[in-house]
Amino acid sequence: MGLQEDLIAALDADRVVTGADELRRHGTDEGWHPPAAPDFVVYPRDTEEAARVVRVCKAHAAPIVPFGAGTSLEGHVAALRGGVCVDTGLMNQILRLSVPDMDVTVQAGVTRRQLDQRLRPEGVFFSVDPGADASLGGMVATGASGTTSVRYGTMRENVLSLTVVTADGEIVRTRSRARKSSAGYDLTRLLIGSEGTLALITEITLRVQPTPESMTAAACAFGTLDAAVDTVIEVLAHALPVARIELLDEVQIDAVNRHFDLQLHVAPTLLLEFHGTPAETEAQAKDVQAIAGGHGALGFDWAADEAERRRLWHARHGAYEAGRALRPGCEAFTTDACVPISNLAACIKETKADLDASGLIAPILGHVGDGNFHLTILVDPTDESELRRARALNDRLVRRAIAYDGTCTGEHGVGYGKIPFVELEHGPAALAMMRAVKAALDPAGLFNPGKVLGPLPD
Repeated sequence: MGLQEDLIAALDADRVVTGADELRRHGTDEGWHPPAAPDFVVYPRDTEEAARVVRVCKAHAAPIVPFGAGTSLEGHVAALRGGVCVDTGLMNQILRLSVPDMDVTVQAGVTRRQLDQRLRPEGVFFSVDPGADASLGGMVATGASGTTSVRYGTMRENVLSLTVVTADGEIVRTRSRARKSSAGYDLTRLLIGSEGTLALITEITLRVQPTPESMTAAACAFGTLDAAVDTVIEVLAHALPVARIELLDEVQIDAVNRHFDLQLHVAPTLLLEFHGTPAETEAQAKDVQAIAGGHGALGFDWAADEAERRRLWHARHGAYEAGRALRPGCEAFTTDACVPISNLAACIKETKADLDASGLIAPILGHVGDGNFHLTILVDPTDESELRRARALNDRLVRRAIAYDGTCTGEHGVGYGKIPFVELEHGPAALAMMRAVKAALDPAGLFNPGKVLGPLPD
């Protein structure tokens, strides 16, 4: 039988899709890179069905491209060699929750907001918050982080174990639920951030956190970006346990003010949040306010109540849409970089000067507590000159970050958009090690080919 017939036998006809619109959607993410449609989209419901799909693909030498919510930004879901897109949307069950153990096991298609709704009544929450309602499988695959990572860590710190399907169609659990283990290689961390190139993630066991008794938020404006970043550095040096500390430049603040009807001071601004008991959050906030004052803060505006706190963070999470609204009809060329916190002020300052010289509009925001910042470059898709300038600006940003001992991507991942920078960042010997791992785990190169490392050498 052919590939399509074997896929239907592994699942059923209704869950093997070939419609042009569905194929196009599954080859497209939210980034600026050209899409590429798969030949088929399949919808397994559980790990065993996913394993059957992988075995069929292996038998037909068909590429396998995992798909979660399609919110990635560097071309991760583009089917560069066609093949089979494995959509995890029907793998959306929360399988087990243990509040005493502070962990939860979910299928890969469960989304961040779906998990939050299940956890909230139990008095716990999952801390990694990238803004988009991404799937948990996709968040594992890209090594996602977000606004709370400065306190609670990224996906690497919050994934306890994975269930995956290997290139041979075998089902593997990478680790037990024990909080620590020194037994064998750390397969879990190997697969986090692998972007679907080593195995197909089907189930995830995650660490959860107790919901804080008190959460307070504030916005603090500064005269310069340097002053805002210097405040962050001093806050971290004093080991103040801020839960969120986000930087928005004046362009981004203007955008969220317009889009969400806010009245924030149009200046480089830190958005802060504090978690703990009422006494703890009050003490943390006073300490941060004093540090900010020492760096010339223009004000420290408190969110008056829970509704105002949520409104502030809703605006932060909507910064992408707000930025795009500054130039209707534009496309967003989104990129990110991450540097050691001591180099952050210099890197952002040089990037800002480079941006001003380019003549492009690009709001800057970042999870500055861990040195990560983003540009949303707004370009006219019909203007080739703007596209060239945007690509050149992105290239200089990435090279600048790497020169500052940073990385080409703090959380978006490599996809196929940032492949040219992987060797620059890691060096040829490290890249050869990565390719050796890829060749060992996926010798036929079927898992998400053309991503992260580019084609395997002959």
